[in-house]
Amino acid sequence: MSFDAEWAALRAESTQRVDMRLNGVPAEGGGPADADLAVNQDNLGAIGHDAYGLHTRLSKDGDHARPSTFDAAIALTNGNFSSGSAVLKVHDRWQAHMKTLLDACAQISNHLDYTKAAHAKDDAQIGGDLISVSKLNEYLK
Repeated sequence: MSFDAEWAALRAESTQRVDMRLNGVPAEGGGPADADLAVNQDNLGAIGHDAYGLHTRLSKDGDHARPSTFDAAIALTNGNFSSGSAVLKVHDRWQAHMKTLLDACAQISNHLDYTKAAHAKDDAQIGGDLISVSKLNEYLK
């Protein structure tokens, strides 16, 4: 079989598979009727509030051990203990991971607050842009 013939056969086969996939729903379900995800403003607000609370607590409580860990690392290093550099490495990694987690919490909280406000603004604008039924009746007469 030549390359052109094989290429034409593969294209025809792929076209049939795409048409079948786009024109039907799998027998096991998975279509829009099975969708069960719904989010409302209260859910977004609660998740954003929880993320903000976690950020607040973590920024305070996640920093308790930092000063003493740093002091221990310096004391061990100054005392010529090889474990001093390892403790300092633990200190630095903890700080990096805590900063990453704090950033993620802040991003979730800020994004959900923004989303909630943006949707409320859009809803208000849509509500304000709608022409009343009586106004429509005037145009139809």
